[in-house]
Amino acid sequence: MVLSATGASTDPRGPFIDVRQRDTGLRELMDDPDCDLGQLRRTYAVFPVVNGLVAGWRRAYRERIRPLLSADRATTLLDLGSGGGDLARSLARWARRDGLRLAVTAVDPDRRAHDFARVRPADGVTYRCASSGDLVEAGEQFDVVVSNHVLHHLDDPSRADVLADSRALARRLVLHSDIRRSRAAYAGYWVGTLPLARTSFVRVDGLRSIRRSWTDAELARELPAGWTAVRRPPFRVWAVLDLAADADAATTSGSVENEGAGAGAGDVELGLRS
Repeated sequence: MVLSATGASTDPRGPFIDVRQRDTGLRELMDDPDCDLGQLRRTYAVFPVVNGLVAGWRRAYRERIRPLLSADRATTLLDLGSGGGDLARSLARWARRDGLRLAVTAVDPDRRAHDFARVRPADGVTYRCASSGDLVEAGEQFDVVVSNHVLHHLDDPSRADVLADSRALARRLVLHSDIRRSRAAYAGYWVGTLPLARTSFVRVDGLRSIRRSWTDAELARELPAGWTAVRRPPFRVWAVLDLAADADAATTSGSVENEGAGAGAGDVELGLRS
Protein backbone atom coordinates (compact mmCIF):
# COMPACT_ATOMS: atom_id res chain seq x y z
CA MET A 1 0.00 0.00 0.00
CA VAL A 2 1.27 3.46 -0.94
CA LEU A 3 0.32 6.58 0.99
CA SER A 4 -0.04 10.07 -0.38
CA ALA A 5 1.20 13.08 1.57
CA THR A 6 -2.22 13.31 3.22
CA GLY A 7 -2.18 9.68 4.35
CA ALA A 8 -4.72 8.61 1.75
CA SER A 9 -4.45 5.11 0.34
CA THR A 10 -3.35 4.86 -3.28
CA ASP A 11 -3.05 1.06 -3.33
CA PRO A 12 -3.69 0.09 -6.99
CA ARG A 13 -5.17 -3.24 -5.94
CA GLY A 14 -8.12 -1.46 -4.40
CA PRO A 15 -10.28 -3.68 -2.20
CA PHE A 16 -9.11 -6.92 -3.82
CA ILE A 17 -6.15 -8.07 -1.78
CA ASP A 18 -5.31 -11.33 -0.07
CA VAL A 19 -6.23 -11.18 3.61
CA ARG A 20 -5.96 -14.88 4.35
CA GLN A 21 -2.95 -14.28 6.58
CA ARG A 22 -2.53 -11.70 9.34
CA ASP A 23 -0.15 -8.93 8.31
CA THR A 24 1.49 -7.99 11.59
CA GLY A 25 4.20 -6.00 9.80
CA LEU A 26 1.78 -3.15 9.12
CA ARG A 27 1.91 -0.18 11.46
CA GLU A 28 -1.04 2.13 11.91
CA LEU A 29 -0.39 5.82 11.37
CA MET A 30 -1.96 6.87 14.66
CA ASP A 31 0.49 4.65 16.56
CA ASP A 32 3.38 6.81 15.37
CA PRO A 33 4.30 9.22 18.20
CA ASP A 34 5.36 11.74 15.54
CA CYS A 35 2.21 11.56 13.41
CA ASP A 36 0.39 14.74 12.42
CA LEU A 37 -1.52 15.89 15.51
CA GLY A 38 -4.28 17.57 13.49
CA GLN A 39 -4.92 14.36 11.54
CA LEU A 40 -4.91 12.38 14.77
CA ARG A 41 -7.47 14.66 16.41
CA ARG A 42 -9.70 14.45 13.35
CA THR A 43 -9.39 10.67 13.58
CA TYR A 44 -10.56 10.69 17.20
CA ALA A 45 -13.40 13.02 16.19
CA VAL A 46 -14.63 10.60 13.50
CA PHE A 47 -14.45 7.51 15.74
CA PRO A 48 -17.98 7.94 17.20
CA VAL A 49 -19.47 7.67 13.72
CA VAL A 50 -17.25 4.83 12.52
CA ASN A 51 -17.57 2.80 15.72
CA GLY A 52 -21.29 3.41 15.77
CA LEU A 53 -21.57 1.86 12.32
CA VAL A 54 -19.15 -1.06 12.55
CA ALA A 55 -18.10 -1.84 16.13
CA GLY A 56 -21.33 -3.41 17.38
CA TRP A 57 -21.13 -2.13 20.94
CA ARG A 58 -24.89 -1.60 21.26
CA ARG A 59 -25.25 -5.37 20.88
CA ALA A 60 -22.40 -6.05 23.29
CA TYR A 61 -23.98 -3.71 25.84
CA ARG A 62 -27.38 -5.41 25.56
CA GLU A 63 -26.06 -8.98 25.61
CA ARG A 64 -23.15 -8.86 28.03
CA ILE A 65 -23.04 -5.64 30.04
CA ARG A 66 -26.62 -4.57 30.76
CA PRO A 67 -27.52 -7.88 32.51
CA LEU A 68 -24.82 -7.10 35.08
CA LEU A 69 -26.09 -3.61 35.88
CA SER A 70 -28.43 -2.48 38.64
CA ALA A 71 -30.62 0.52 39.30
CA ASP A 72 -29.68 0.42 42.99
CA ARG A 73 -25.97 -0.31 43.04
CA ALA A 74 -23.29 1.33 40.90
CA THR A 75 -21.37 -1.05 38.65
CA THR A 76 -17.81 -0.04 37.75
CA LEU A 77 -16.50 -0.46 34.22
CA LEU A 78 -12.99 0.08 32.87
CA ASP A 79 -12.43 0.96 29.20
CA LEU A 80 -8.82 0.10 28.34
CA GLY A 81 -7.14 2.01 25.51
CA SER A 82 -10.12 4.34 25.37
CA GLY A 83 -8.75 6.67 22.68
CA GLY A 84 -11.04 9.65 22.23
CA GLY A 85 -13.48 8.25 24.81
CA ASP A 86 -16.46 7.65 22.50
CA LEU A 87 -17.12 4.11 23.74
CA ALA A 88 -16.96 5.16 27.39
CA ARG A 89 -19.43 7.97 26.78
CA SER A 90 -21.78 5.69 24.85
CA LEU A 91 -21.84 2.99 27.53
CA ALA A 92 -22.51 5.55 30.25
CA ARG A 93 -25.30 7.13 28.18
CA TRP A 94 -27.00 3.81 27.38
CA ALA A 95 -26.97 2.75 31.03
CA ARG A 96 -28.35 6.11 32.12
CA ARG A 97 -31.20 5.86 29.59
CA ASP A 98 -32.01 2.40 30.95
CA GLY A 99 -32.16 3.75 34.51
CA LEU A 100 -29.07 1.77 35.53
CA ARG A 101 -26.05 2.94 37.50
CA LEU A 102 -22.72 2.64 35.70
CA ALA A 103 -19.45 4.38 36.59
CA VAL A 104 -17.03 4.27 33.65
CA THR A 105 -13.29 4.84 33.91
CA ALA A 106 -11.66 5.44 30.52
CA VAL A 107 -7.89 4.99 30.48
CA ASP A 108 -5.33 5.42 27.73
CA PRO A 109 -1.54 5.59 28.18
CA ASP A 110 -1.25 7.92 25.16
CA ARG A 111 -1.27 11.50 26.41
CA ARG A 112 -2.60 12.68 23.03
CA ALA A 113 -5.71 10.53 23.36
CA HIS A 114 -6.22 11.52 26.98
CA ASP A 115 -5.94 15.23 26.17
CA PHE A 116 -8.54 14.85 23.42
CA ALA A 117 -10.98 12.93 25.63
CA ARG A 118 -10.73 14.92 28.85
CA VAL A 119 -12.15 18.09 27.28
CA ARG A 120 -15.29 16.11 26.39
CA PRO A 121 -16.79 15.44 29.82
CA ALA A 122 -19.78 13.14 30.24
CA ASP A 123 -21.88 12.11 33.22
CA GLY A 124 -20.58 8.90 34.72
CA VAL A 125 -17.23 8.96 32.89
CA THR A 126 -13.78 9.58 34.36
CA TYR A 127 -10.72 9.91 32.09
CA ARG A 128 -7.23 8.89 33.20
CA CYS A 129 -3.89 8.72 31.43
CA ALA A 130 -2.71 5.28 32.53
CA SER A 131 -1.94 1.77 31.32
CA SER A 132 -3.48 -1.48 32.47
CA GLY A 133 -0.22 -2.27 34.23
CA ASP A 134 -0.42 0.98 36.21
CA LEU A 135 -3.86 0.01 37.49
CA VAL A 136 -2.78 -3.51 38.44
CA GLU A 137 0.21 -2.12 40.31
CA ALA A 138 -2.13 0.20 42.21
CA GLY A 139 -4.32 -2.75 43.19
CA GLU A 140 -7.44 -1.43 41.47
CA GLN A 141 -10.38 -3.56 40.37
CA PHE A 142 -13.57 -3.02 38.36
CA ASP A 143 -16.68 -5.10 37.83
CA VAL A 144 -16.29 -5.06 34.04
CA VAL A 145 -13.26 -4.49 31.80
CA VAL A 146 -13.68 -3.76 28.09
CA SER A 147 -11.67 -2.54 25.12
CA ASN A 148 -12.42 -1.69 21.51
CA HIS A 149 -9.94 -2.34 18.68
CA VAL A 150 -7.01 -2.59 21.09
CA LEU A 151 -5.76 -6.18 20.84
CA HIS A 152 -4.78 -6.05 17.17
CA HIS A 153 -2.48 -3.07 17.85
CA LEU A 154 -0.34 -5.15 20.23
CA ASP A 155 2.56 -7.50 19.65
CA ASP A 156 2.41 -10.93 21.29
CA PRO A 157 4.10 -10.02 24.63
CA SER A 158 2.06 -6.81 25.00
CA ARG A 159 -1.18 -8.65 24.24
CA ALA A 160 -0.36 -11.31 26.82
CA ASP A 161 0.28 -8.57 29.39
CA VAL A 162 -3.03 -6.82 28.64
CA LEU A 163 -4.98 -10.08 28.90
CA ALA A 164 -3.30 -10.92 32.20
CA ASP A 165 -3.88 -7.38 33.49
CA SER A 166 -7.54 -7.58 32.42
CA ARG A 167 -8.02 -10.76 34.41
CA ALA A 168 -6.45 -9.14 37.48
CA LEU A 169 -8.53 -5.96 37.12
CA ALA A 170 -11.96 -7.54 36.52
CA ARG A 171 -14.34 -8.97 39.09
CA ARG A 172 -17.11 -10.18 36.78
CA LEU A 173 -16.49 -9.80 33.04
CA VAL A 174 -13.80 -8.96 30.48
CA LEU A 175 -14.84 -8.24 26.91
CA HIS A 176 -12.23 -7.17 24.36
CA SER A 177 -13.98 -6.45 21.05
CA ASP A 178 -12.03 -6.44 17.81
CA ILE A 179 -12.35 -6.80 14.05
CA ARG A 180 -12.81 -10.24 12.49
CA ARG A 181 -10.58 -10.31 9.42
CA SER A 182 -12.16 -11.26 6.10
CA ARG A 183 -12.09 -10.22 2.46
CA ALA A 184 -15.67 -8.93 2.76
CA ALA A 185 -14.76 -6.77 5.74
CA TYR A 186 -11.80 -5.30 3.88
CA ALA A 187 -13.71 -4.64 0.66
CA GLY A 188 -16.67 -3.11 2.50
CA TYR A 189 -14.47 -0.80 4.54
CA TRP A 190 -12.38 0.14 1.50
CA VAL A 191 -15.50 1.31 -0.34
CA GLY A 192 -17.37 2.74 2.62
CA THR A 193 -14.56 5.01 3.81
CA LEU A 194 -13.69 6.56 0.45
CA PRO A 195 -15.20 9.91 1.57
CA LEU A 196 -12.80 9.92 4.55
CA ALA A 197 -9.65 9.23 2.55
CA ARG A 198 -8.12 12.69 2.97
CA THR A 199 -9.59 13.92 6.23
CA SER A 200 -8.04 11.68 8.89
CA PHE A 201 -6.24 8.38 9.52
CA VAL A 202 -9.53 6.49 9.70
CA ARG A 203 -9.37 5.00 6.22
CA VAL A 204 -5.73 3.89 6.10
CA ASP A 205 -5.61 2.75 9.71
CA GLY A 206 -8.92 0.93 9.43
CA LEU A 207 -7.72 -1.06 6.43
CA ARG A 208 -4.47 -1.85 8.20
CA SER A 209 -6.42 -2.84 11.30
CA ILE A 210 -8.41 -5.38 9.32
CA ARG A 211 -5.23 -6.89 7.91
CA ARG A 212 -3.68 -7.07 11.41
CA SER A 213 -6.75 -8.64 12.99
CA TRP A 214 -7.75 -12.26 13.59
CA THR A 215 -10.37 -14.67 12.46
CA ASP A 216 -12.28 -16.14 15.38
CA ALA A 217 -10.41 -19.45 15.06
CA GLU A 218 -7.05 -17.69 15.08
CA LEU A 219 -7.91 -15.62 18.14
CA ALA A 220 -9.19 -18.69 19.99
CA ARG A 221 -5.73 -20.26 19.62
CA GLU A 222 -4.07 -17.14 21.02
CA LEU A 223 -6.20 -16.78 24.15
CA PRO A 224 -5.19 -18.16 27.55
CA ALA A 225 -7.16 -20.88 29.30
CA GLY A 226 -10.58 -19.75 30.47
CA TRP A 227 -11.07 -17.22 27.68
CA THR A 228 -13.47 -17.63 24.76
CA ALA A 229 -13.35 -16.19 21.25
CA VAL A 230 -16.91 -15.27 20.29
CA ARG A 231 -17.81 -14.64 16.65
CA ARG A 232 -20.35 -11.84 16.25
CA PRO A 233 -21.91 -10.31 13.13
CA PRO A 234 -21.09 -8.74 10.87
CA PHE A 235 -17.28 -8.71 11.23
CA ARG A 236 -16.59 -8.86 14.95
CA VAL A 237 -14.79 -11.18 17.33
CA TRP A 238 -14.88 -10.87 21.12
CA ALA A 239 -12.30 -12.15 23.56
CA VAL A 240 -14.45 -12.92 26.60
CA LEU A 241 -13.57 -13.92 30.15
CA ASP A 242 -16.79 -14.48 32.10
CA LEU A 243 -15.68 -14.46 35.71
CA ALA A 244 -19.23 -14.16 37.03
CA ALA A 245 -20.23 -17.36 35.25
CA ASP A 246 -17.11 -19.11 36.54
CA ALA A 247 -17.92 -18.02 40.08
CA ASP A 248 -21.52 -19.24 39.75
CA ALA A 249 -20.30 -22.59 38.43
CA ALA A 250 -17.85 -22.92 41.31
CA THR A 251 -20.59 -22.13 43.82
CA THR A 252 -22.90 -24.70 42.25
CA SER A 253 -20.12 -27.29 42.23
CA GLY A 254 -19.33 -26.56 45.85
CA SER A 255 -22.98 -26.98 46.82
CA VAL A 256 -23.12 -30.35 45.08
CA GLU A 257 -19.92 -31.49 46.82
CA ASN A 258 -21.25 -30.37 50.20
CA GLU A 259 -24.46 -32.29 49.64
CA GLY A 260 -22.39 -35.34 48.75
CA ALA A 261 -20.25 -34.93 51.86
CA GLY A 262 -23.35 -34.99 54.01
CA ALA A 263 -24.70 -38.16 52.42
CA GLY A 264 -24.13 -41.72 53.63
CA ALA A 265 -21.33 -43.87 52.24
CA GLY A 266 -23.80 -45.97 50.28
CA ASP A 267 -25.18 -42.86 48.57
CA VAL A 268 -21.70 -41.76 47.49
CA GLU A 269 -20.92 -45.16 46.03
CA LEU A 270 -24.19 -45.15 44.08
CA GLY A 271 -23.27 -41.79 42.69
CA LEU A 272 -19.87 -43.00 41.58
CA ARG A 273 -21.29 -46.10 39.94
CA SER A 274 -24.05 -44.31 38.01
